[in-house]
Amino acid sequence: MDERLRARRPGGRSARVRAAVHQAVTDLVSERGYGNFAVGEVAARAGVADTSVYRRWGNLEALLSDVAITRLTAQSPMPDTGSLAGDLRTYAANVAREVTGPDGLAVLRLTVALSGKGQPGLQARDDFLAERTRQLQTMLDRARERGEHPPDALGVVDHILAPMYIRVLFGAGPLTPDYVDGLVDRLL
Repeated sequence: MDERLRARRPGGRSARVRAAVHQAVTDLVSERGYGNFAVGEVAARAGVADTSVYRRWGNLEALLSDVAITRLTAQSPMPDTGSLAGDLRTYAANVAREVTGPDGLAVLRLTVALSGKGQPGLQARDDFLAERTRQLQTMLDRARERGEHPPDALGVVDHILAPMYIRVLFGAGPLTPDYVDGLVDRLL
């Protein structure tokens, strides 16, 4: 196959393998917790050879990092409602739905566990925060271009994302729409 065609193909076997491996990791973290499974178990559950996992990710920590970053950032599209308040409310509601969904707690726990596992874990944490910041900055820059006065990205993390993550991680109460909207209101 022509190399240019393969590079542009958005799906196919590679996408299916990645999705299956990511789901296998999420399921295993949910069932057993961090550090209680090996690449071979991930591969078996995903229905792929363990050599496929090693070839694509290199090691278990790199795979776990990819899962955490992808699951916690790729599923939160940046809304464009026409106002900062609307964008933040929509974004916060999307994040709340993700972290309380079937895989949300497992992925949050994976991210926390990775951050304490040496340099690869710290890199995963830094990559996750950088991606979240990049996403948020896009939304905040749009608000600034409209003449609004948005907070900085870290303010959104501190006042909206962190409280939601803490509530989910510690079972400290539900992420109701009123609670999530209240976080946005307090920030603004």
